[in-house]
Amino acid sequence: MTRYLLRRVPSALLVVAVASVLVFAVIRVVPGDPVATLAGPDASPEARAAIRHDLGLDRPVTTQYVAWVGRLLHGDLGTSYLIGGDIGTLVRHGLTNTIVLTAAALLIAVLLGLVLSLVTVIADKRWLDGLLAAGNTLAVALPTFVTGLLLVLVFAILLPVLPAGGVPPDGFVARPDIAVQYLLLPALCLSLPTAAALTRFLTDALQTQLREPYVLTATALGISRRRIVLTQALRNALPSTVTMLGIQVGVLLGGAVLVEAIFAWPGLGRLIEQGISSRDYPVVQVLLLLSVAVFVVTQLLSDVVHAWLDPRVRLGGES
Repeated sequence: MTRYLLRRVPSALLVVAVASVLVFAVIRVVPGDPVATLAGPDASPEARAAIRHDLGLDRPVTTQYVAWVGRLLHGDLGTSYLIGGDIGTLVRHGLTNTIVLTAAALLIAVLLGLVLSLVTVIADKRWLDGLLAAGNTLAVALPTFVTGLLLVLVFAILLPVLPAGGVPPDGFVARPDIAVQYLLLPALCLSLPTAAALTRFLTDALQTQLREPYVLTATALGISRRRIVLTQALRNALPSTVTMLGIQVGVLLGGAVLVEAIFAWPGLGRLIEQGISSRDYPVVQVLLLLSVAVFVVTQLLSDVVHAWLDPRVRLGGES
């Protein structure tokens, strides 16, 4: 397993390195002058020159990139000039809230996908397959902002049983019962598309396994469909499902931008929205690179889990 992981790490680092170049380049070609935004319309040429020098924009682009990467490697994320404050502090605060929201959404998606897939495959009813397909299509087709507004309308206004937005005033640890109430609606809204994709993928994988010769043999021996699914088919369907779930984490991170805006959740999604709207380029480029790094790490972890579940992958990677 260690050799397999070591073979995967260089490609992951290469992706992050290429992403850093692309993020840095894209920020530079976006229309608009960050100096003009920071200085304001009435700033003197001397003030604009001072800001440009402070940002390092008066140096060659390659020098700017090397200096930026060097600061990142030393843990210095820079300073936000428009939002205000140290970018590292802003990221740490937003990252905590986003991780809590994404983890809760991922847990809900996994539970929904696993339960719905197992019930559908074990029951083996055509009407249940049709109902599940319709529900999956609806969950994927409805935009996140529509789902979020419907959840707020029903559970926060018509049936005022949950808060409409915000985070727990005392944090997530002091009062877990209160934290769950604040977390439930945004996590559910964020999880629905991922739960639908996971349900469809796992259901298809299980049905494919049930057509394999070992299932026909087990059925001929009188083993029940439920036992075959739970003890054999599910285990064989999990490796590919784990890989797909790793990709869906990127979908969750992307959807968090809208969900955090709808539910006033102060995470990285709201921070990047503030950075883009105010053209706070130092914040935006750090958050974009962080998003790529998180996605790459998630993919690496999902590949490791896949290899652990399926020794054929691990042995192939070590050959």
